[in-house]
Amino acid sequence: MAQVDSVYDFLRQNYAENEPIFLSEIRIPGIQGASVRQALKKLTEDGRLGRFDTGIYYIPQKSMFRFGSTPSYDEVIQKKYLLDDTGCCGYVGGILFANQIGITSQVPLAYEISTNKATTDYRETRLANLRVILKKPYVPVNDQNAEILQFLDLLKEVGDISELDGEELTDRLLDYMRKKKIRFEMLEPYLPYYPERIYKNMYEVGLLKGVSI
Repeated sequence: MAQVDSVYDFLRQNYAENEPIFLSEIRIPGIQGASVRQALKKLTEDGRLGRFDTGIYYIPQKSMFRFGSTPSYDEVIQKKYLLDDTGCCGYVGGILFANQIGITSQVPLAYEISTNKATTDYRETRLANLRVILKKPYVPVNDQNAEILQFLDLLKEVGDISELDGEELTDRLLDYMRKKKIRFEMLEPYLPYYPERIYKNMYEVGLLKGVSI
């Protein structure tokens, strides 16, 4: 069997169709990295693989369209920035998250991501045609605190991005806390890591004195 076919068989056995495949994670016994890269190039040329971006490939899912379907940005971002070997290591924030919970109708021009994989406090990069902003979280992210830190990040800048105010904003934030089972005492241990303005924002939206849900 040709080496390129061996690489393809390995990928078929270990990845589903349209699942993002990162060159950096491919380890095939008996095949060196340079040979893997050459095989991926040939597999992309003959159509057995698709190329999402530099170093990111996928096995095209069969489709009625000529070029088939591709992984979504959300799928690639989740695997690239939000998950690691231990579980959750990041979360989306900014306008995208505010839009998701219904406090703004703005459409983000970039994905804002807080992740343990960030090497600097703030860095802009691109993923294919998407602008991505990477930030170091105030506290390392894990499965237990990801949604709490994501919510605190929102509260830190809620006055700048929310189109709602007053009771309408308070009710929307409380509804989200109830949905996610987030209680005030779960937020409290992380507050000292955030800028002082978060206290002002929480007071103005009625969350500082504690919330019983």
